[in-house]
Amino acid sequence: MPNPLTGPARRLRRLLALIPPNWCLAILVALDGYAFMHPVLREVRAREYSFWLALDNWRDVMQVVGLLEIPRLVLGVGLQVIALGLILKARIAWAFSLVLLIGVGTFAILGESGRAGLGIYTLVLVIALIAYWRRFDRASVTAGSLFALVSMLSLLIYAIFGTLYLGEEFNPPIKDAATALYFSIVSMSTVGYGDITPHSNAARLFTASIIILGITVFATSISAIAGPVIGGNLKRLVKGRFSNAMRKNHIIIAGATPLALSVYDGLRRRGDEVTVIVPPGVPQEYPAATDLIEGDPSSVEVLRSAGVTRARYVLALRADDAENAFIVLAAKEACGEQGAKTVALVNTSKHLEKIRRVQPDLVFSVQLLGAELLARTINGEPLDSQSITDLFFAKAAPQAKAG
Repeated sequence: MPNPLTGPARRLRRLLALIPPNWCLAILVALDGYAFMHPVLREVRAREYSFWLALDNWRDVMQVVGLLEIPRLVLGVGLQVIALGLILKARIAWAFSLVLLIGVGTFAILGESGRAGLGIYTLVLVIALIAYWRRFDRASVTAGSLFALVSMLSLLIYAIFGTLYLGEEFNPPIKDAATALYFSIVSMSTVGYGDITPHSNAARLFTASIIILGITVFATSISAIAGPVIGGNLKRLVKGRFSNAMRKNHIIIAGATPLALSVYDGLRRRGDEVTVIVPPGVPQEYPAATDLIEGDPSSVEVLRSAGVTRARYVLALRADDAENAFIVLAAKEACGEQGAKTVALVNTSKHLEKIRRVQPDLVFSVQLLGAELLARTINGEPLDSQSITDLFFAKAAPQAKAG
């Protein structure tokens, strides 16, 4: 008897296959943040607008909402903002999400509300992020900016509301948001004009926490933003000076098509050294650690900078057949007939004979392979490894010698 869940389960798997794991995790992290701060939002919506207008000062607002609800709101909003960094596959967003999720999970399990269900969901989400850590390997300036924004706003909210809550314990007393903002910024930046001073132990400890957190947040925010910029420039400098001398017995891939990316992943899993050439301005999804050169792959100078004279193969895997032909010609010019073997991708089967005229060592035709395999399968024709290889590389039938 067929399983009734087979159909829905299969459709669900197909649906999930269309969504990248980093997008799924980003959505789940954003939902976790919303669920965590939902009690605060519910408390705010439960009261009429006139009620909030009737409150005289910020201290009354915090007494109604609860001082401990401020971290809940900050953590919830922080998770929703940093989820954007997960979409960008940024490593710093991944690390920051783990920190925030651990805080949310601890707060949810140990808090007075006892939201154990949310805590378990958060724990599962932490495990999922750890399991997919390889997906987040990019150093993104955008993600670093998001990290800096969330950190600065979180610290500013903490400092302002804490200052208002302890307002009577400062000299002079702090009773309005503008003065609290001024004192928070002065303390976070460690300027300390001395016009407002704490006169109780609680206020002094709170001010010290603002100073310490301010220094930490400023330092980490600057490194999060400047790190990818400086690191990228340094990496390009090192590659430009030293990588060319280190490339040997490697494989050169020209192109940024999905096929090129799949071939790159397969070669790297087998331990091959790979250098990728991508034309300037062409979007690419290669990992951050890829030995990547931006330039025209059909240029002899660019191929030589990629170490073509010491390479094993040059794979022309661009989406344009004419460009692949030019790459093969440039590789032959750069290293001669005894140099690296050339493989040319044929995207359109009608261009097959034209590509053969430039005499690559192998012609790679996925379109022809699919058509021939389907035709042979339908007609029940046998398939062996040699015939599949001949189809895969579109080898021409040997011509009879003239008598």
